[in-house]
Amino acid sequence: MAVPGRGDVSALLDKGRRRRRRELSDEQKQEIREAFELFDTDKDLAIDYHELKSAMRALGFDVKKADVLRVLRDYDREGTGKITQADFTEVLTDWMLARDPREEMVKAFKLFDDDETGKVSLRNLRRVARELGENMSDEELRAMIEEFDTDGDGEIHIDDFMAIMMGDT
Repeated sequence: MAVPGRGDVSALLDKGRRRRRRELSDEQKQEIREAFELFDTDKDLAIDYHELKSAMRALGFDVKKADVLRVLRDYDREGTGKITQADFTEVLTDWMLARDPREEMVKAFKLFDDDETGKVSLRNLRRVARELGENMSDEELRAMIEEFDTDGDGEIHIDDFMAIMMGDT
């Protein structure tokens, strides 16, 4: 057996680091587990087409019929029309790891920017706070905007929002 050269060891270490970085957080793993349990309505530890589609959408994936059918075709080894929790976890782990963080942040920004102005105003922030059941005064909301408003126009632009989400503020 050949002894790996210095470059081979570095490659192995880099691969190990990459693998660790490519793991879901415990919170994400829990979200997948909870989604499966919630949508496994008959509690048979497997989910069918409708349950699978609902669970995937609950986890934030905009899946089409063809996507769900492809997952079922690829993972339904017994031909039951269902996939197991282990298979569901494998599929959703891969999908979550493949998400583009910037794209996800843009989607989140659009939830705030419901009037599609390209910025989050006091009115937008007030609406989101109300929808989340947060009882915040306009003064508190203005203070939030002022903290992250880089150009002083009283609104949060997409770049400001990205900086907030990336922790660059």
